[in-house]
Amino acid sequence: MINRVPPTNAARRRKFLQWVFCGIGVVALAPYLSPTQAFAATGVEKMQLTDKEWKERLTAQQYDVLRKEGTEAPFTSSLLKESRDGTFACAGCGLPLFQSTSKFDSGTGWPSFFEQIPGSLETKTDYKIGVARTEYHCARCGGHHGHLFKDGPAPTGLRYCSNGAALIFVPAGE
Repeated sequence: MINRVPPTNAARRRKFLQWVFCGIGVVALAPYLSPTQAFAATGVEKMQLTDKEWKERLTAQQYDVLRKEGTEAPFTSSLLKESRDGTFACAGCGLPLFQSTSKFDSGTGWPSFFEQIPGSLETKTDYKIGVARTEYHCARCGGHHGHLFKDGPAPTGLRYCSNGAALIFVPAGE
């Protein structure tokens, strides 16, 4: 049998500081460890509007989500149940982002997709809630759409969790 001696206060403080500095190191290195790139070049021609032009072009909710990186309430998007064939495009500029064949019900309350149209999105690391998350934006206008998670279905294992307010649906053939 091993007799364990309770740690001293100094030992507890040392252990606590080790954890703190380890955590700080992880946060500091996270951007370099992330598999995403901060707005990588996609070959899509960029679109730039003034804040006034965006406010004139978008609804209040679209402006909040796309330009201020807001989040709509879950289960409120009319696109959540959209199941027709077609394309989901950026509500800010119309760039096609997702095919309807990649949409799935994630149960989260936001439209979710397992695959983007190649070159349509750019990503960056977001720390707004205190942990590193991958945020994605439209490659053309830079509009915020949502976050990318690695808990989606096959074949990609990805879940692009999108704000419906940031999307428009274009039925096939239109």
